Amino acid sequence: MLAASTLVGYAGLAVMGIICLVIGSVALLLSKILGPKQPGRLKDVAYECGMDPLQPSARERYSVHFYLVAILFILFDLETVFLFPWAATLRYGVADGSVRVLLLAEVLLFVGVLGAGLFYVWKRRGLEWD
Repeated sequence: MLAASTLVGYAGLAVMGIICLVIGSVALLLSKILGPKQPGRLKDVAYECGMDPLQPSARERYSVHFYLVAILFILFDLETVFLFPWAATLRYGVADGSVRVLLLAEVLLFVGVLGAGLFYVWKRRGLEWD
């Protein structure tokens, strides 16, 4: 069984959850009551970025370049995720002098390898969208 002090700690969280549910419910209810009601066939069609969603075939070929750009985005996006723990370690002083130098060398090597990969893709014109 939870202690009384633990329950008091969760009271704010419970109040916030209740407020969120009330605001969400009221917004949905007001939208349903006050919103325009003009149903039609055109309004029931799914919107696909200005394109007709009812194409004859769902088997459309994508360029390999599309996948290359997607993989590069994920690669460089993950680079920033791996830099956060490094920055937190240096900021909050978890490491002392000699370990900080080692951490700096490691992150410079990491960013250098990714920079070399970016330079390679740039020279191979992999970032150009034709």
